[in-house]
Amino acid sequence: MATKIRMTRAGAKNRPFFKIVAADSRSPRDGRFLEKLGTYDPMLDRGNPQRVVLNVERIKYWLSVGAKPSDRVARFLHEANLGPKPVIHETPKKSAPKAKAQERAKAAAAAAEAGEAKEATA
Repeated sequence: MATKIRMTRAGAKNRPFFKIVAADSRSPRDGRFLEKLGTYDPMLDRGNPQRVVLNVERIKYWLSVGAKPSDRVARFLHEANLGPKPVIHETPKKSAPKAKAQERAKAAAAAAEAGEAKEATA
């Protein structure tokens, strides 16, 4: 069974509250879970100790048996010195400007430089 440590949403509309749980990766986000491991309240200030509450002993157990944390939970674990810092992925190459758009940008930059050089000599 592929186990994940992830968040399930609770709370009212516009008042989010998350439970950090160990769950089977095939179960729905707010569905069945194996064990509750902590809470996350994004409405509290960053310095508030109740913003992220973790059951460290149980999280260490689930990590030892192969549970993989989600990206956001991995950040929380790194802040609590329970795991490595997650890799932040750069913007995908697919969304980068295509060849023609890059050529137009280079031409515009060259024209701007030529205009600045002309003004500096005048």
